[in-house]
Amino acid sequence: MHPTAPLAAEHISPGLTTATSHSFTSGLSWSAVFAGAAAAAALSFILLILGFGLGLSAISPWTNTGATASTIGISTVVWLALTQIAASGLGGYLAGRLRNRWIDIHVDEVYFRDTAHGLLAWAVATLVTATLLTSAIGSVLSGGAEVGAGALRGVATAATGVAAAGASQTATSRGDAGTNSTGYFVDTLFRTNQAPAEAQATDASSRAEATRIFANALRTGNLDAQDKQYLGSVIARQTGVDQATAETRVSQAYERLDQTVTQATQTAKAAADKARKATAYSALWMFVALLCGAFFASLFATLGGKRRDHPVIVARA
Repeated sequence: MHPTAPLAAEHISPGLTTATSHSFTSGLSWSAVFAGAAAAAALSFILLILGFGLGLSAISPWTNTGATASTIGISTVVWLALTQIAASGLGGYLAGRLRNRWIDIHVDEVYFRDTAHGLLAWAVATLVTATLLTSAIGSVLSGGAEVGAGALRGVATAATGVAAAGASQTATSRGDAGTNSTGYFVDTLFRTNQAPAEAQATDASSRAEATRIFANALRTGNLDAQDKQYLGSVIARQTGVDQATAETRVSQAYERLDQTVTQATQTAKAAADKARKATAYSALWMFVALLCGAFFASLFATLGGKRRDHPVIVARA
């Protein structure tokens, strides 16, 4: 017998079927799938760690130094896609290369099974990576929403202008004008050029009452005429200015406070909207990157399977 005769059955083309050759092996090799998934998950983890390191090295707290936010965002998307392509491609290739050989299966069926091996390897690797990196992935997806919520909470906190308990029960988020801001504008109401001996001391109750009046005006969106007149009389009595000047001071202080609160609210809304868009774009690009990973895992599994089934002719001396 020719020395290469025993290799004949080993090198039968997968597209041929014989009456006496039947393969009872399973169409799925889980050992190859898990091997490819392990390699994909490990490489994905390594590349993610490298990406974090490169990203942190490109960020600087100093002004006009380091990469911009847009550059960091684009680089993150590109790196995530490359990570998926490289890791999924490696896992798919190993899953196709290490699977059992099918002898009497049609070439189309072999192609389908190789594709399935690559897809399963990608799926297992993705689930493992998601399980191990749940906190990191969750922080990426919820980071933008948390920033937006934090900005809104900041406005609500910065907008708390209630020094007394009664105001805190009736004021809304916009009516809570902000302790520091409201306190400053209330201080401007009671300023006086009189000598300390001539000026009356401004008691805490008057300031608290002025704060509550401003908080209610911010809540309703308008400074009531009676409140304006009353607050003007209190200011006129304690600062020595006439009633008309005191009421003008009240109107000007309220307008400035209203502009400050409105600007802060608009800034918070813009920050929340920007964070919402960033979160949406991150989720969409993650979806695209994962699809790329599934495609390249399936593609490279077919390449590995073809390499596995390619007959090798060993030269004999």
